Amino acid sequence: MTTDFDAAMDAYFGPDGEEPPVDWGDVDAEPAGKEPAPRTWAAQDLRSVLDGSYKPPQPTVGRRDDGVGLFYPGRMNSVASESEAGKTWFALIACLQEINDGNHVLYLDFEDDAGGVVGRLLCLGANPAVVLENFHYVRPENSPSDIDLIDLATVLDHEPTLAIVDGVTEGMSLFGLELKDNTDIAKFGRQLLRPLMNSGAAVVTLDHVVKSSENRGRYSIGGVHKLNGLNGVMYMLENRRPFGIGVTGKSTIRVAKDRPGQIRKNGLSHSSGMHWYADLVVKSESQEYAEAHLYAPIQRDEEDREADEDARRLRALQNKVLDALAGAPGPLPGKGIEDRVAGRAVDVRRAVAALVDSGRIVTEPGPRGATLHSLATPSTNGDELPEEEAA
Repeated sequence: MTTDFDAAMDAYFGPDGEEPPVDWGDVDAEPAGKEPAPRTWAAQDLRSVLDGSYKPPQPTVGRRDDGVGLFYPGRMNSVASESEAGKTWFALIACLQEINDGNHVLYLDFEDDAGGVVGRLLCLGANPAVVLENFHYVRPENSPSDIDLIDLATVLDHEPTLAIVDGVTEGMSLFGLELKDNTDIAKFGRQLLRPLMNSGAAVVTLDHVVKSSENRGRYSIGGVHKLNGLNGVMYMLENRRPFGIGVTGKSTIRVAKDRPGQIRKNGLSHSSGMHWYADLVVKSESQEYAEAHLYAPIQRDEEDREADEDARRLRALQNKVLDALAGAPGPLPGKGIEDRVAGRAVDVRRAVAALVDSGRIVTEPGPRGATLHSLATPSTNGDELPEEEAA
């Protein structure tokens, strides 16, 4: 079935998806009013690379709270996660930063509507006048015709520094393309993403990951070319606390791919193989206002992390021991506590010893040389151990 978009592309590129044969006798001639196609098959000038003056691309679009950049301009970038992990919040933080800096932003949305997207932008504190002037929201509902492409080109005339493409799955479906077909993924990139990229904008696709975390790795849902075809950065978001009205949501942002290599150096290594780059935190005060941050990761070595994990585990066991003693009809011997508290016996004994040392538990001699344990005072029965009392 031939769509309007296919017909438009055939008219421009020819039925095989390629540009018409070049008349080599007059290579400089171009049809009136048509932009000359870029000539990319000639050998490039390598002098800047050889003489050391070449500068690698830098992530200058969007930034963490410490000012370190997020996305590469003129390149294809991506953010992927499960639903409700904060992809849109992440993207809109970068949008707000760009429009507040006086730049233009394109938001090409295949999933939501203007009310939802712009509503969140206003919730983050955006100035309505600035949004009206610099934020260009597009909600396609059909494959693009010639006039649609002209409308999109009009937006690109504003030279946006950031172009968000929200909903790759829906977008590919609108173009009549198959999500799991790597050839179709590459075609979607050529037809839509690359023209946006060639405008100089940092193109950022918002995408979903497969449901199984074990089989996910660094890939978003669909063909592997989604990752392989990126020439910027790809982030994966891992939700820690859910986002919502009146709550504080949090997601960890990890680097799944960094083609230019200028982003990972500002993150911290992680056992997953994906560097920890930032923490996205959105504190919702009400439906009308939310405070959002992209915190830089905190340097902590493996020994510190293991110590913290051990302290959390010990604190949990201490609370279980206190609950067991509070519910017992009388003092308990060590074996009686171990029978009531799930966990390794050696860890339970450590928890008991720490509570004795802190004075939360008192001991007394029991029959046949046993040591009996009870709460220090009745007022502590059932109390959870405060955070600062981690042993």
